[in-house]
Formats: sequence, structure tokens, C-alpha cells
Amino acid sequence: MLVHDTVGTGRSQEDIDRIRLALQARYDELSGEYEQTMQESQVLRLVEVGDTAGDDQADSGTKTAERDTAQSLLRTILDRRAQFEHALARLEEGTYGHCEGCSDPIPVERLEIFPAATTCVSCKQSRERRAA
Repeated sequence: MLVHDTVGTGRSQEDIDRIRLALQARYDELSGEYEQTMQESQVLRLVEVGDTAGDDQADSGTKTAERDTAQSLLRTILDRRAQFEHALARLEEGTYGHCEGCSDPIPVERLEIFPAATTCVSCKQSRERRAA
């Protein structure tokens, strides 16, 4: 379990340390994934630059699609890493586990599934409805 049932009612230093370690581990994992994907993207670019002889429109389109996919993956990883960085900052501030929308405690089950959650289920659903 990532957090005890004491989310929102106060945490022991042991709980905070355990949460911090879990968040930091995921942040580090995403950082490693970003570095690896960045290296793969650079290799793809080098191959693309050096191997254009005889390319037709389909080849160019495929290379463009591969490049776009790689860039999209990099953006996704950076976004996820930023979420965990934000969660670590909230933990230090003492606001981790409380909804940024209504300030109510975020259910423990939600934090266990998505440790970087910043909103309770109700506020998340409201935001999604407004965005649709």
C-alpha cells in the first residue's frame, strides 16, 4: 500500500518517507525512460539523414510518421515525469493527498492507483465534462 488510511488526517514521518520513495522511484524510472527514448530518437534521426537516397513519397511519409511518434512519446514521458515532480513538491509542501480543486482528501485507493493524482474523483470528472 502506498499510503495508509490516514491520508488527509495527517501522516507519520514513516508514511511520508515511504510515499516520497515511491514517487521518487517512479520519477527516476521516467527520467531513465526519457533518456533512452531520446537516444533512440537521435539514432533514428541519424539514420534518416544518412539514408535518403532513392526515397519515394511513401518512404518520406513513413519516416515522418516515425519521427512524429517518437516526439509524441517524448512529450508523454516528460508530462508524466512533471506530474511526479509536482507530486513530490506537494508532498514537501504538505498538500499531497488533498484535491487541488476542493481541498478534500483524495481517496487512498485513487492515490494507490495513480500516486501523482492532484484531484479527487469528483473534481476530475467535473474537469473532464467541461473539457468535452
